[in-house]
Amino acid sequence: MDPLHTTQSGMPESEAAAEARRLLDEWAGKPVHHHPASFRDDTEPPAFGTTPPVKQEDHRIVPAWAAGIAVASIGVGAGVTGIGCGAWLVVQGLSSVTLNGILMVTLPFAGLAMAATAIGGAISRARSAVTRNVFEGPVTHHIEVHNKSTTRGAFFARTRNEIR
Repeated sequence: MDPLHTTQSGMPESEAAAEARRLLDEWAGKPVHHHPASFRDDTEPPAFGTTPPVKQEDHRIVPAWAAGIAVASIGVGAGVTGIGCGAWLVVQGLSSVTLNGILMVTLPFAGLAMAATAIGGAISRARSAVTRNVFEGPVTHHIEVHNKSTTRGAFFARTRNEIR
């Protein structure tokens, strides 16, 4: 059998053509039926009935921890957006401030700070005690230190100091 003249299923091309012709002839006179892909029931459901309710099992696709993380991330995103909007408003307000406006706002505070510093300094000087040391008589200051140092060892050395 020649591999160049065979079909994928291994059937020779002449047999495949004959089978295709037979199938086309068999279905040639028959109508094609189109079936709907969906169905819609337009009848009204009853307002009430005698059928008891049926328990619906909980088949969630998303685990509860994943839903919690999603809700938390939405909350964090909304919070960060609010903080960003507040920062934008502050920056917009600061961009419209001039040097005169800054001086008008800060000069009273600077004057208050200077006055508080001056008052604090005056109170500090007034409260400081005056100390005068008056010595009468001869003063002798004599220090004599005897220091003896001994070191032993080569790699791990130990030093011993004796002060008398």
